Amino acid sequence: MKNLAFLAAVLAITTAGMAHAEERRISVAAAGTVQTAPDMATINLGVTNEDAQASTAMQATSDAVSQILSRLEELGVEAQDIQTRDISLSPAWSGRGNQAGEKAEITGFVASNRVIVRVQDLSQLGSLMDAVIQDGANDFGGLSFGVKDPKPLEAEARAKAVAEATAKAEQLAQAANLTLGPVKTINEQVASVRPAAQMREFNMADSGGVPVAGGEISISVTVSMEFGISQ
Repeated sequence: MKNLAFLAAVLAITTAGMAHAEERRISVAAAGTVQTAPDMATINLGVTNEDAQASTAMQATSDAVSQILSRLEELGVEAQDIQTRDISLSPAWSGRGNQAGEKAEITGFVASNRVIVRVQDLSQLGSLMDAVIQDGANDFGGLSFGVKDPKPLEAEARAKAVAEATAKAEQLAQAANLTLGPVKTINEQVASVRPAAQMREFNMADSGGVPVAGGEISISVTVSMEFGISQ
């Protein structure tokens, strides 16, 4: 009796496994994208100085950065929106010593201090960049635009992605003469923020400041979905 019960259990498990293995599914992937005007910007800026004396190069750099930080505070940039990225001091060489008899020598030192600044009032962006350049900023590592609260836009992009994937699955099922079943699995890739391909004019520079155009940015969410097929 026990042997019969064991065989029946094994048969049930095997049958269930075969049914699952034979289950037909439709797999699709789609992306949802939302475009919007940015409402914040991030600037990588800094000061670099070279001098025969390491202390002089570093002092000149520190003085200029202190002036820049004071200027940012005057312009209303909050302390939490400014962060030191890196501070470096390295020798400057007269040669590489590659040729016979050539000797590389230290001729001075290069000091750098870079900060990351988040600008939440884009109407000040052009004049802010102009001001920090006048205060000694001579090293810019890039400018990027973004949004302060991307979650509502991500939700909109996510809904678009799911709708697009569902429509694609329905089209595939119809083309194959099948009936689309319920969703079996759904996975999401991390949302991405990037400049939109279609740029529109968005002038944020004050009169006399550095001209800056923000255009639009796009927020994308990609989903992959699996649907069952109704018999």
